[in-house]
Amino acid sequence: MIQFSQISLQRGTQFLLEHADMTIFEGQKVGLIGANGAGKSSLFAMVRGILHADTGEIILPGQRRISFMAQEVEEVDRSALDYCLDGDERLRLIEAKIEEAQANGDDHGHAHWLSEYENAHGYTAQARGEMLLQGLGFKMADMQRNVSDFSGGWRIRLNLARALMSPSDILLLDEPTNHLDLDAVMWLENWLRGYPGTLLLISHDRDFLDGICSHIVHLYQKKLNLYKGNYSNYERQRAEHLAQQQATFEQQQRKREHLQQYVDRFRYKATKAKQAQSRLKMLEKMESIGPAHIDSQFEFTIPMADKTSDQLVSLIQADLGYVLDDGSHKVQLAQSNFSLRDGQRIGLLGPNGAGKSTLIKSIVQELELLGGERVYGENTKIGYFSQHQLSALDLEASPVLHIQRLTPTALESDVRRYLGGFGFVGDDALRAVKGFSGGEKARLALSLIAWQKPNLLVLDEPTNHLDIEMRQALTEALQEFNGAILVVSHDRHLLNSTVDEFFLVADHKVEAFDGDLQAYHQWLQARQQQANQAEKAESGEPKVDKVDRKEERRKAAELREKLRPLRKAVEKHEKAMQTAQGHLDTISEAMSDNSLYEAANKDKLTALLANEAKWKQSLEQAEEAWFEAQEALEEAEAAL
Repeated sequence: MIQFSQISLQRGTQFLLEHADMTIFEGQKVGLIGANGAGKSSLFAMVRGILHADTGEIILPGQRRISFMAQEVEEVDRSALDYCLDGDERLRLIEAKIEEAQANGDDHGHAHWLSEYENAHGYTAQARGEMLLQGLGFKMADMQRNVSDFSGGWRIRLNLARALMSPSDILLLDEPTNHLDLDAVMWLENWLRGYPGTLLLISHDRDFLDGICSHIVHLYQKKLNLYKGNYSNYERQRAEHLAQQQATFEQQQRKREHLQQYVDRFRYKATKAKQAQSRLKMLEKMESIGPAHIDSQFEFTIPMADKTSDQLVSLIQADLGYVLDDGSHKVQLAQSNFSLRDGQRIGLLGPNGAGKSTLIKSIVQELELLGGERVYGENTKIGYFSQHQLSALDLEASPVLHIQRLTPTALESDVRRYLGGFGFVGDDALRAVKGFSGGEKARLALSLIAWQKPNLLVLDEPTNHLDIEMRQALTEALQEFNGAILVVSHDRHLLNSTVDEFFLVADHKVEAFDGDLQAYHQWLQARQQQANQAEKAESGEPKVDKVDRKEERRKAAELREKLRPLRKAVEKHEKAMQTAQGHLDTISEAMSDNSLYEAANKDKLTALLANEAKWKQSLEQAEEAWFEAQEALEEAEAAL
């Protein structure tokens, strides 16, 4: 149990916490949320004992091992694997004692420490370290590379692996997904679900919090507000409190309407059934999401260019990759055909290093093609966001000056009003960028893109450094954006909310992916299983005999047979929805004729209204049946 009793913490003249109370019980997985500067990292420091409260006390049980994820990595002269294994300090101590006993000829001590080594699971340590590193995106060839050879983001991954390697009763993780790709985020979520100790997690990734947390602590108004359940439960509970205000209710309705319009664009397309399901479920939750974010300081839109082209950009038989220092070419994606049309909304999926960023950089001309063609539409206007855009900001200039350089005729009052939607309120709009945090720089870069009114948004990990409120505002702005979107992100909520289709970048090619994020996760697992089997085959381990493979095929056929009637039911109700919607569209078009409302056409209007009511009822019945069939299919797939 971790108990916070009447904790007050002051920084300068401001209190971060004031007479705050909270109790966390053993084994709970707790997500910490709150505005930047609310005190989340300070709370971690107090749990670790490196920061002390001004008043009150924190009571921790004795002999509890605490592991935490460091935010910086020194250029240590260690291999990646050794650095990860160093996280188990007890094991390293035992290893040193074994060497010392050997050197001194102490047979009794040697035997004792070998026994301790076995108790500390020393014989499996290397395999466990390799598993952690591979799960976080490192390849086997990286295991012996020096830590100093890795970039900053990969060093943070090493810190995460080291924290997970350390045996612990309490695990503290501060923004562990910030430098991860989608594959690693999914792996980490699964690992943390199985962690047996007490977890305290700071994260701005709502789907990540949903998949792990049993409780949410909201640092708000200098208090520690504890909510039972995951992040969605927190939103629902907080909404119940805030929804009493009429202003909250009105904004909630507006947000529901925006999402409904978004869903209506594609919900009856059979080819988008899997994407439709996630959007429809999100619409059901929207009633609680809206009010829970009513007090957010961020609210903005991304206006679209006045002119656009039907075909915005096309890569034709293109070889994508890099020119190496020796002048040779490294082709990541060969003979690629990829295009973006007006209004398309595409999410890119694929393993780390497969070429997602290469594809994006080739589209925005950061990389020259190694072969083939790149064709832009006459009115294509790209708004491109990547982490490199943050380093391109003028550190001496203010947000206002950045906008005025783009549009010298813009009035300062208009610019400041615009920047307010991105959180730059009052003097913040006039501060030099050099004093900004990573999140503030990201918000400024997004504001510059939106100001220029693109018709194609190309976004490479746009949510890095953004807090939950800004992520929600960005998600809503992208939902309302009328242009095309191409996005790479590890934020599943953003992907599920803003894209209509996915493309897979893997095995040196890019192609449409027929499925949603759950299907992609299954694809990843199958791919990893195949890789493991190939590795076993190379190491000389016995192969699975023909009888086993035959049995596997039999079971797979049996599984397909069990699921076939459920899938047919889903397809049947999808067709019924399409049929009903088609009739309603025809009726709606007929009723747009003004002459229909004249007295002479009263009977015709009455018949149309009756027909409309009939098809609306059919649509509602088909929708309800589709939901039930889809849920039955999901339950059957999970059970099998």
